[in-house]
Amino acid sequence: MMLRPKNLPKNPGVYIFRNKQEQIIYIGKAKSIAKRIASYFNNPDEFKVEMILQEAITLETIPVSSELEALHLEAELVKKYKPKYNILLKEGNPFIYLFFSQGQLPVLTIVRTKEKKGTYVGPFLSKKAAHSVFNFLIETFKLKLCKKKIPHGCLQYHIGICAGYCSTKFDFEFYKLRLELAKFLATKEPEKASLIIDEEIKKSSQELKFERAKKLLEYKKNFEIFSQTVQKLAIMPSRKQKQDDSKNLDILIAIQKRLGLKHVPYVIDCFDISHLQSQAIVGSCIRYVDGNPEPNSFRRFQIKSLIQQNDYAALQEIVQRRYKGNKNYPNLIIVDGGKGQINAIKPYVGTAELVGLAKKEETIISSNLLNFIKLDHHRTEDLLLLQIRDKTHNFAIAYHRKKRSKSLN
Repeated sequence: MMLRPKNLPKNPGVYIFRNKQEQIIYIGKAKSIAKRIASYFNNPDEFKVEMILQEAITLETIPVSSELEALHLEAELVKKYKPKYNILLKEGNPFIYLFFSQGQLPVLTIVRTKEKKGTYVGPFLSKKAAHSVFNFLIETFKLKLCKKKIPHGCLQYHIGICAGYCSTKFDFEFYKLRLELAKFLATKEPEKASLIIDEEIKKSSQELKFERAKKLLEYKKNFEIFSQTVQKLAIMPSRKQKQDDSKNLDILIAIQKRLGLKHVPYVIDCFDISHLQSQAIVGSCIRYVDGNPEPNSFRRFQIKSLIQQNDYAALQEIVQRRYKGNKNYPNLIIVDGGKGQINAIKPYVGTAELVGLAKKEETIISSNLLNFIKLDHHRTEDLLLLQIRDKTHNFAIAYHRKKRSKSLN
C-alpha cells in the first residue's frame, strides 16, 4: 500500500483515487470522508477495496455540505470520468426512475434501468423519495391496478383506492386520462394538464357524466397543491444530458479551488445596493443554481430602515430579510464590495461562505484567501463570477430607476 493519507476532512464529500498515470480509477462518497478512508485501510478485506489500494497513488477530496450533495456530486463525476472500479455506477444500477409505460394497458411503475419504450422521470438518487412520489401519484390519481376479477369491483375500488380494473365496468379511457395527468405532473408540465382537464370537464358535462366532471374539477382546483407536493417529495429534474451539465460542474469546482471554499458552490446568491445621492435606496439579490440563473429566486428590496446612504446597513437589512423565516442559505454569497461589506453581513448568513467582488479594483476578497485575487477575464470561473455580480447590479439598477420614475410622476 503506497497511499497513506492523513488529516482528511470529517465533512461529507467525495473522494477520488488516481493511479500513477493520474487516471481516475475510483470515485466514492461518504458521510465523513475521514472515517470512510480510514475504513479502507483498517478493513481492506473487500476485493474491490484491495484492488483500489494496490493501484492508487494519490487521493483527492471534495468536501460538501450534506450527504445528499455528496451523492449527487459522486454521480455527476462518475458519469463524466467513468472510473473502472465504479462498476455499479457505470451500469446505472443505483439510479431509480418512475416509468410510464406504453401498450394496451399503460401503467406507472418504478424501475432501475431504461429498457422499454415509455416516459422516464428521474433519476432519483433517493429510493425513499422515488417511492414517496410514486405512492403520491398512485393514490392521488387512483392508478392502482389489482389482479382480481370481480363483476362489481373489489373493496379497495369502492373505497376509492383501486382504479377498478377488477370490475367489468372498468372505465379504461378515464384511467388513461388520469395516468396522463399524473405524467404531466411528474414531468412538471401542469399547464398541459390544466388544458386537458378543461376540455374533459366540458366534454363530460355535455355527455351528462356529472360525477366524472366533478372529479376532474377537484383535480383542477388542487393541481397547484399537487405540484408543490411533488416538488417537496424531491423529484430529481428530468434534465437532458447536455455537455453543459459537466461543463458547469467543472466551472463550479474551479470556483471552489480558486476561492479556497470548503464546498462546491452549487447555489450562489449575490447582493447589491443601488441609490442616487441617497435617493430611492434599493437592494437586489439574485440566485444561481448549478451555474445557471434561477429567476424565481430573484429578490428586490426597498430599504426601509435608512434615509441617508449607508451601504453597510442597507446590506445588513436586505440579507436579514432575504433569509428570514426559511433560512434558505446558499453555499456561497457574493457582495459587491470588500472586507467592510463582508464583515457587515457575516453574522446573518448562516453556513454560507462569503466573498467580495470590488468593482473599481476588479478584485476578489475573501477571508479564505491570504491575499486578494485579481480578476482574470480569460478564466471561465472568473467570468461566471463577474456575470453573477453584473446581473445583480443591473437588477438593482432597474428597480432603482423604476422607484425614481414613480416618485417623479
